[in-house]
Amino acid sequence: MSLLKTKLLFNASRQFTTSLVQNAYWNKDWKPAPYPKTKEERSAAAKKYGLLPEEYEPVPDDGEGTGDYPHLKPVSVEARDPFYPWDFPEYRRNFNEPLHEDFNIYTPDRINVDFKPKYSTFAMLAGFIGAVGGSYLLQTLGKDACFLPMAKQHLPEPGVKHYTYE
Repeated sequence: MSLLKTKLLFNASRQFTTSLVQNAYWNKDWKPAPYPKTKEERSAAAKKYGLLPEEYEPVPDDGEGTGDYPHLKPVSVEARDPFYPWDFPEYRRNFNEPLHEDFNIYTPDRINVDFKPKYSTFAMLAGFIGAVGGSYLLQTLGKDACFLPMAKQHLPEPGVKHYTYE
């Protein structure tokens, strides 16, 4: 009976490892295919990236080698819904979701493409110059008024010894 269990376990493990090797992802699987030229190639590329054929648009062929990778609008992590149950909540994305080709610069600690500052650049520069210039002006104008009066220093006459080592 123990021999039968051992044989069953061996066959099950061999079948499991074989299925793992067949379904594994390799670097060659991640490499984009050549730029699609026909309608059939475009629909195959859309299916490969999990997109509908009408929403698939490849990155323009500029010689950089992106091939059939889809041209996606850059969306930073902060722009996505924080309350949605994401598969990867730290990046707010789901499994098998196509990523922008420069996804690493749109992470939470990098660029936010949807950031709109509260004040214009001119207003921020004017506020900075006003604060620093005002501080400098107050310091310059009130140079003598900022110090408390001091008593005259009690120093001996020049040439007179005021210490002894006796």
